[in-house]
Amino acid sequence: MESIHETYRPSPLPGAMALSAPAREQSEPGLPLVLLLALSAGLAVASLYYTQPMLAVLSEDLHASTRAVGMLPMLTQLGYALGILLLSPLGDRLDRRRVIVAKALVLGVALLLAAAAPSIHVLLLASLAIGLSATLAQDIVPAAATLAPEAHRGRVVGTVMTGLLLGILLSRVISGFTAEHFGWRTMFLFAAAGIAAIAAAAWKALPRFKPTSHLSYGALLRSVGHLWKAHRDVRHAAIAQGLLSVGFSAFWSTLAVLLHAEPFHLGSTAAGAFGLAGAAGAFAAPLAGGLADRHGARIVTRVGAVLALVSFALLGFWPWLVPSARLVLLAITAIGFDLGFQVTLIAHQSIVYSVDPAARSRLNALLIVGMFIGMSVGAALGGLLLAQWGWLAVAALATSASGLALIIRFRA
Repeated sequence: MESIHETYRPSPLPGAMALSAPAREQSEPGLPLVLLLALSAGLAVASLYYTQPMLAVLSEDLHASTRAVGMLPMLTQLGYALGILLLSPLGDRLDRRRVIVAKALVLGVALLLAAAAPSIHVLLLASLAIGLSATLAQDIVPAAATLAPEAHRGRVVGTVMTGLLLGILLSRVISGFTAEHFGWRTMFLFAAAGIAAIAAAAWKALPRFKPTSHLSYGALLRSVGHLWKAHRDVRHAAIAQGLLSVGFSAFWSTLAVLLHAEPFHLGSTAAGAFGLAGAAGAFAAPLAGGLADRHGARIVTRVGAVLALVSFALLGFWPWLVPSARLVLLAITAIGFDLGFQVTLIAHQSIVYSVDPAARSRLNALLIVGMFIGMSVGAALGGLLLAQWGWLAVAALATSASGLALIIRFRA
């Protein structure tokens, strides 16, 4: 019977770069290849966030209700969670280069479908497809880890993760500006062109990867379930990060609609500019990893959850502030909870990676699935609460979810 955990034993394939040398003999991948991987991860994950600053514009242009456009980020995040769960195992079973290129091509087509969408229903379908195929970002990070020798693996993977975080950070800024000045369809066209270029470059520059597992697809999926049952630390990490994601997504998926309405009347560029608050999280990633190494990842997860909880709780002052002060409060909240979210994510990854080195890809998939299920729930509930009870209800949801995440971290 085949083992659930199988060791990667690279070997050269015809026409491929050699990946057969032991880690101690491998040379570090060149800077152009590392930058390509970082750019690819960033552009792929950015596809998940383009719609968020454009929701008010989409609602007007497609004559869709606030509740309907609120489903767009929900389906994108849900598609990503499903893609991680159902498609990530293919990276162990097939040549990872082919998986990356195939997903990139599907993502490009999905972005084109979004650009041409004649109705909200077509755009909803395209959003689900975007989420499913954008999971190529989670194939790129293991590819970087495989290409790098052990002595330089952290630096190479860290560079690729920086690209991924910057993709999240800049996606809202770019999409908000593009939608306001050139139209939301132009944003999807630009994104599709970028992904097409990435697919071509990856096919040419990436080596082939020998499959690391001979398990059948069904057996790989079953092994994920076994790992979930076997490792309590992984369950705590996935659930806590998922709860933090509820507040994270509820905030970002409703912000554009909030700023577009009275008393602000701000465009999508302003909504996207709030994404710059994510810089705190991106720059804090290496710091969070160092703190986890020195003081323990569990302590860092509690610190991150506290930051998120306090930041969302500050929104309780909303009714007593004038509009200009409310904008300042939104910026402070965004910086605080995004920092807390990213710090906690890095610490959770540290916990997950230490559980079972032979199954890191699948364990990471469990963490990411939990996170994006939380994001899809947050997007759906955020849109509903904003439409029915207003912004304070969204803030209450985010605060409560962060509080539950903190409780889980202390109990863990």
